[in-house]
Amino acid sequence: MQLIDTHAHLYLETFSADREAVLQRARDNGVQKIFLPNIDGGSIAGMLALEIACPDLCHAMMGLHPCSVDGEVDKALDTVHSWLQRRKFAAVGEIGLDYHWDITWKEQQLLAFRRQADWALEYDLPIVIHSRNATADCIAVLKEKQNGKLRGIFHCFSGTAEEAQQITDLGFLLGIGGVVTFKNAGLDKVVQQLDLRHLVLETDAPYLAPVPYRGKRNESSYLTLIAGKIAALKGTTLEEVAGSTTAQALRLFGYDF
Repeated sequence: MQLIDTHAHLYLETFSADREAVLQRARDNGVQKIFLPNIDGGSIAGMLALEIACPDLCHAMMGLHPCSVDGEVDKALDTVHSWLQRRKFAAVGEIGLDYHWDITWKEQQLLAFRRQADWALEYDLPIVIHSRNATADCIAVLKEKQNGKLRGIFHCFSGTAEEAQQITDLGFLLGIGGVVTFKNAGLDKVVQQLDLRHLVLETDAPYLAPVPYRGKRNESSYLTLIAGKIAALKGTTLEEVAGSTTAQALRLFGYDF
């Protein structure tokens, strides 16, 4: 069984004491590739160091997270663009909109999202979208930028079936993580209505660990729990979920084994 974690921040300091063990547990549980989303200029060195240390397993993205957007957005975007010009990345990400904590920099977030979507088109890369309390605006930007070539993942999808339909109609995949195992989140009922071919797996490690590890540090080996929950919801096998989601992820990122 081959699994793909399409979104994990394993380069963060929370893994510094046992990162090798975390990576080995991932391998032992069938995880063949882990895609690393960037956050901002401060996360690049650690992310690239992990990719260099585990080039078979870990693949870096490049982008500016919306929660890192502020009045210095142009400077931060210049850093992202310089890296995209310098080398190949798996995707432009994670990018998008986050209105949960603060909307002080809403216009700057929109600027950053649009500009990075343009770079994804320029460099023929998928985008990985962070959306929190901003689904309608994210979908609006995708509609604005979609020219038939824009593609990617709506990371940590937790919206409605109607929103899922709008997103997949735009050619995007839905990243399903630990939230699908949460009792009262409602994502389980939505996933039951979704076609497996639109889904990819993710952990968002160290965040959003699935049950029975909810509230603890997440890691890529827990992907089996997420896949198992989806299999139960869809009335199919773990192998079927693994096969479908892996094929979708590899097709999107342009990798093979």
